[in-house]
Amino acid sequence: MTKAGTGITVAAADAPAPVARLPRRRGIELALIVVAVLLSVFGYCNVGLAQHGTLPPGAAGYGAGLGVLALLAHLAVRLRAPWADPLPLPIGVLLNGLGLVLIYRLDLETPGDRAAPTQLVWSTLGIALFIVIVLVLRDHRLLQRYTYVCVAAALVLLTLPILFPAVNGARIWLRVAGFSIQPGEFAKVLLAVFFAAYLAANRSALAYAGRRVWRLQLPTGRVLGPIVAVWLVSVGVLVLERDLGTSLLFFGLFVVMLYVATGRLGWIAVGLLLASLGAVAVGWLEPHVHGRVEDWLHPFASIEAGRGPNQLAQSLFAFAAGGVTGTGLGLGHSVLIGFATKSDFILATAGEELGLLGLTAIFLLYALLVERGLRAGLVLRDPFGRLLAVGLSSLVALQVFVIAGGVTGLIPLTGMAMPFLAQGGSSVVTNWAIVALLIRLGDSARRPAARS
Repeated sequence: MTKAGTGITVAAADAPAPVARLPRRRGIELALIVVAVLLSVFGYCNVGLAQHGTLPPGAAGYGAGLGVLALLAHLAVRLRAPWADPLPLPIGVLLNGLGLVLIYRLDLETPGDRAAPTQLVWSTLGIALFIVIVLVLRDHRLLQRYTYVCVAAALVLLTLPILFPAVNGARIWLRVAGFSIQPGEFAKVLLAVFFAAYLAANRSALAYAGRRVWRLQLPTGRVLGPIVAVWLVSVGVLVLERDLGTSLLFFGLFVVMLYVATGRLGWIAVGLLLASLGAVAVGWLEPHVHGRVEDWLHPFASIEAGRGPNQLAQSLFAFAAGGVTGTGLGLGHSVLIGFATKSDFILATAGEELGLLGLTAIFLLYALLVERGLRAGLVLRDPFGRLLAVGLSSLVALQVFVIAGGVTGLIPLTGMAMPFLAQGGSSVVTNWAIVALLIRLGDSARRPAARS
């Protein structure tokens, strides 16, 4: 168009460019959920054919139940989080479904200890919690109001098992009236919320204030106090509950979030140093933890002594027997591992019967879930949301690393549950809560109003 009185043409491009609208992709999410359910049902049927030569009688009911639960979760996302990332929910459904298949397969070898029905009940409760979080929590920033409530509740949950007898050498369980709960699983999500809120409020002081020692910029004592307190709590958990995995998980989570909040690499070095000092000291002083370290250093010592393979050695044999393509669902012998084959060592069953290719696919699913959480954190503008997305993603990544490293002999074994796969009601419920929060964060990150 021409500017009046000058004859100068003004380009229409001076007007602001329209904001690109992202597709909601709920249809893609639904299609992926259908694929996830079908794959789970296929695995269930494959186990029955391998064991008995016929389809298992509960295949239709299993598929219908898992499909209805997944559909309800999808409808909740479609209603309250229409802009959410389409991948976390199908990944959760597939991993949970595969976990139920593996536990059912091991139940066939242990008729007196059937865990699949109970795990299905816990999975239902987990998906129900997922739906409640998606429907009720309209904005993730509301969690920031309950910073100190979260840390208080987390500390209570962490200390409760100390009052109960040890189970398999560790005090991490509450057993009441025949039911068992692992409070530390719920505490990790509460601590992630607390860390995100605290670091978002104090990130400037952590990055710049205080005295400089060599190449590390230390914060003031007022800000540094909670950091030291977290280290003491993590070591205290290790000493009193004899739980190496939970201690490493909590402290690793805080160090990762501290590095993301400040951008200073020195915190990684300090965190590794403190964690190593605590682990080495307790490893020498606590007999249960020391035994885990000895088994890690000498996994075949029990065979050389004529006592037969221990759990770690049997796990390594299972991975070796699986090879590249695996023996096939229902055709392995990982049940020889013993009492923890459905929980701590569930990955050995997957490695033996699905092989290296199947394990790679499982790890890629976990990696994709972590990546989608980190991507949401990169897009979000509020510091609390960014740190919460990083914290929740790090929880999954750290837990997978600690468990996979333990059962393959990379690091000392810990008594933690593989997310979604392993037997454990508290674990599966907590992981569905993590997926729900990632859905909420993804919706906030991709919503057009938030990006414009």
